[in-house]
Amino acid sequence: MAPDTLAPTSGKRPRSPMPREVARRRAGGSQGWHPTLGTGPAARVLSSLALIVMSAAWLLPFAWTVDTSLKTEVDASTDSGWFPGGGFNLDAYRKIFDQGNIPVWALNSLLIAAAVTALTVLVSAMAAYAFSRTLFRGRRVFFAVTLASIMVPPQILIVPLFRQMLSMNLVDTYAAVILPQVVAPAMVYILKKFFDSVPREPEEAARIDGAGSWRVFASVVLPLSRPILAAVAIFVFITTWNNFLWPFISTSDPGLMTLPVGLSTIKDSSGLMYAQTSAASILAGIPLLIVFMLFQRQIVKSVATTGLGGQ
Repeated sequence: MAPDTLAPTSGKRPRSPMPREVARRRAGGSQGWHPTLGTGPAARVLSSLALIVMSAAWLLPFAWTVDTSLKTEVDASTDSGWFPGGGFNLDAYRKIFDQGNIPVWALNSLLIAAAVTALTVLVSAMAAYAFSRTLFRGRRVFFAVTLASIMVPPQILIVPLFRQMLSMNLVDTYAAVILPQVVAPAMVYILKKFFDSVPREPEEAARIDGAGSWRVFASVVLPLSRPILAAVAIFVFITTWNNFLWPFISTSDPGLMTLPVGLSTIKDSSGLMYAQTSAASILAGIPLLIVFMLFQRQIVKSVATTGLGGQ
């Protein structure tokens, strides 16, 4: 018998050679590079250049806005470059704080965004769970209507919603700003698709132990859905904070204005003030920047979880 046909004497199963493709993928994954880009120096240089270009495309406008907000109005209205002759100052920010009630507007934005986020997550989760687990007459029709409502532009609903708030005597109240923003058909669809993929065995075990539908939903389904609930909460909070049109229409009391609406009311008799406008934009974006820095991992994970990252 030929030597290469002899069985191993150690009693262990011979180790099969690793395919080249698998070895290449493992090598690429260990170095942090996608296998389709390769693992050589050229692939690293191209990937780094692409990241630098994309980062610069976002950072340059932001840096220019910060630079403009620190200029005088004379330097901001002329082509003074990155380093103005008059130097940098905080006059634009001082004027905004003198003319507007920034702390109250920021607090209103925080309260409204938090309330809308909590209510939207709760309502959307209950509706999505009903569509996913409950069998009732007309379920497909109602779900189709929910999907169709995603295609309706929000601007079309401005007049009916305002007349509804007016008939309920809710204009110039927090309820008028919060309640119409709670309905989010897109979030219902995202949560419904996630609930469809959740195994039913834990729910069946809880029902055997005597738990009702509400107990199963609160104690079993919601804890298993924390990643998707966090994703929905992040998207709703950012959208609500940036919302300008509906808070602008539903409130006229300066004490109830949100930060974007309040900053838009600060105007100067001299016309368009570039430094002041840039400073207002920075003040409106700082809270979202802080949220992103604190929850950047959850935000990136939420994009992958909901499939909104182009997947």
